[in-house]
Amino acid sequence: MDGYDAYWIGFGDIHGSVDNVRRIPGLDKAAAVLVTGDLTTRGSLEQGKRIIETVRELNPRVLAQIGNMDIWDLAVWLEEEGVSLHARTHDLGHGVGVLGAGCSTPTPFGTPCEISDEELGGFLDAAYEQAQGFRHLIVAPHDPPHGTAADRLPNGMHVGSRAVRSFVQRVAPAVCLSGHIHEARSTDRLGPTTLINPGPLAAGGYALIGLKQGKLVAELKVLGA
Repeated sequence: MDGYDAYWIGFGDIHGSVDNVRRIPGLDKAAAVLVTGDLTTRGSLEQGKRIIETVRELNPRVLAQIGNMDIWDLAVWLEEEGVSLHARTHDLGHGVGVLGAGCSTPTPFGTPCEISDEELGGFLDAAYEQAQGFRHLIVAPHDPPHGTAADRLPNGMHVGSRAVRSFVQRVAPAVCLSGHIHEARSTDRLGPTTLINPGPLAAGGYALIGLKQGKLVAELKVLGA
């Protein structure tokens, strides 16, 4: 991708629809692909596997985690494959690390993978224990930080995670890439951190995160825009 020393592409909220994966420009050349959750909509393990395999056909360098709409068996499979982002830190090269936390805090809909905010914060802390020594850090929780553009519903209510917000404020990563709240496609700032919720890939949203002149920057992209 022109202008970047290296770049990564992130997206989530695929919800079983993989057509837009194939439409992302430069996906095959990305240093890695980061999948932030909700591969399916209460789908099976086999459906989740097929989605990851579709991404791998285009770019084998994939890291992924489940969202609240995915079953835990998929998280186990991602761990067995060595590509799980959940409660893990991975070295992306170029001095960049990424850590994740899947699932979400409780919703009104009783979705398959909901956890308490305290548990979510614990997963982030567990990942961060592995995250020392990076010049740049990407935090990739499925659930966005509370009280930001990334978690705001159309009625103005904020429904994201307070634990994620506290973690981002404490750790001050370069980028926080989230999803979950479809209506909250946005970029925002929380201290020095760029917040980006690209909205669902099913609606064309994805993030381009890249190194440019020594800085890690994030852009919100929409297919066809």
